[in-house]
Amino acid sequence: MGRMTEFSSFTHATDGELLSGVYAGDADDPRAATVVLLHGAGNGTKDRLLPLLGEFVSRGCRGLAFDFSGHGESTGELRELSLRRRMEQAVAVIDARVPADGPLVVVGFSMSGQTVADVVAHYGARVVAVGLCAPAVYAEEAWEVPFGEGEGRFSEIIRRPEGWRTAPALDVLRGYEGRAVLAVPGTDAIIPPAVTEAVQDALAAHAQFTRFDVPDAEHMLGLWFEEHADDRREFVTAVLTGLGDGGWTATRSWLAKQLPEGRTVTDTAFAQGGWSSQMRRLTLDDGTRLALRTFVKPFFRGHAPGLLTREASVLTLLAGQAEVPAPRLIAVDATAEHCDHPSLLMSLLPGRVRVDEQDLDRRLDLLASQLAAIHRVVPDDRPRTYQAWTSPERVQAPDGALWERAVDVIRREAPAYRGCFLHRDFHPGNVLFDGAGERLRISGVVDWVETSWGPADLDVAHCSTALALLHGPEHGLGFRQRYEAHGGRPLADTDDHLYWRLLDALAYAPDAAKLAGPWRDLGRTELTPEVLGERLGAYVAGLLELYG
Repeated sequence: MGRMTEFSSFTHATDGELLSGVYAGDADDPRAATVVLLHGAGNGTKDRLLPLLGEFVSRGCRGLAFDFSGHGESTGELRELSLRRRMEQAVAVIDARVPADGPLVVVGFSMSGQTVADVVAHYGARVVAVGLCAPAVYAEEAWEVPFGEGEGRFSEIIRRPEGWRTAPALDVLRGYEGRAVLAVPGTDAIIPPAVTEAVQDALAAHAQFTRFDVPDAEHMLGLWFEEHADDRREFVTAVLTGLGDGGWTATRSWLAKQLPEGRTVTDTAFAQGGWSSQMRRLTLDDGTRLALRTFVKPFFRGHAPGLLTREASVLTLLAGQAEVPAPRLIAVDATAEHCDHPSLLMSLLPGRVRVDEQDLDRRLDLLASQLAAIHRVVPDDRPRTYQAWTSPERVQAPDGALWERAVDVIRREAPAYRGCFLHRDFHPGNVLFDGAGERLRISGVVDWVETSWGPADLDVAHCSTALALLHGPEHGLGFRQRYEAHGGRPLADTDDHLYWRLLDALAYAPDAAKLAGPWRDLGRTELTPEVLGERLGAYVAGLLELYG
């Protein structure tokens, strides 16, 4: 289809350069979305993107592509270009060629992954969809620096190991709520897998996200789409899915059928603290509030049928348990048969997640009491046996005698145990609190997708690890005593209990920071990887001293 599209050429003077571009589509329809294609660095140009642009135009979009300065038919020197100038040039062309306030679809290749994020930051909700093709993101320090000849300061900055992890682009993508497609080649010698994973996690936080794998392709996806029409068409279809509805068309339709007759959703907002799934608060026209869990990340989407089916059955069980304040199940689509992504609809419980230091002693007692109550639940049908989240072979602990000794503790058969009903992911991020001081109470326990059968020690261990990282090692080390004081089940003797505690703690070595992402979103910005690493080490040392 793209070969039949008629393109018109234009030039645009900006930033001291004359930029060369092409456009196509119905220029008289301001409601049509304009697709802006941004090529990569080096020898990238607009020309190889023309078939892709034509495919978008054939679907009713306006289309626009141009050469950044120093590329293709534009003037200027590549060595004088910078990430900042790239963004400014993109904005200048968009402002000149796109109807004011018209919806934008922005697709970027390689280096232009950064430019897409910069454009999203500039235009906000006007960007209704993004496509990121083997994208790069860069440290903030690199933004203003000219590219130079390949051995200058820009190259020095972007070659620093892990320097991209603090890229502002990741924060922008994390906050983006429109349609987002990440195209990932099967082999990429340019973009490290960790960068791709970080971009994926950022997009999955709030966007209607789809990963588009191209198994036979390498890094230069622009060239691949030029030469492979089927993949080109599928990619365009993915980007335009649900355009104008944030990509949530199917989910909205399913949701409407689950509501009481005559009720409609009047407001939606993201709930803070989610990591494995997106959580939305829905307000109905009569004031009723619901919660919608959606699995968007590819890993969790793949496991969603088991996870959501299990959660639905557990919520049904807990509906009759006065001691455990859990959401009420309304509907579930575990396989995404009707929704855009696997989803579960439930009642919204009052209260909020608390990760601050206020009322901490009282909150810890309430956590211990609540966990003891969960362990008293007797299900009609026993849930699946617990799954260990690490093993001696999988632990990536730092070097040193402490960690070698800790790993040796779990280098054995799991101890015999008397099983009970486990939440399996019980920690402050999955507990809602209401009130303050003496009136503080737990108003809800959420996230029942990992519910299992196993030793009470394992739930105690998981909450203890989280408390050690969140509030300090001493609070993790002391949680067992609180649990026992509030009527918890008998826990294992010294050696066996140490096994369960370290089996959980070592699952977070060396990257304890991953658990803390939602905590930082809730204001605990001081929980840096360095702080968390130190706390995890001190907690492990404390466990070995107490029980070893």
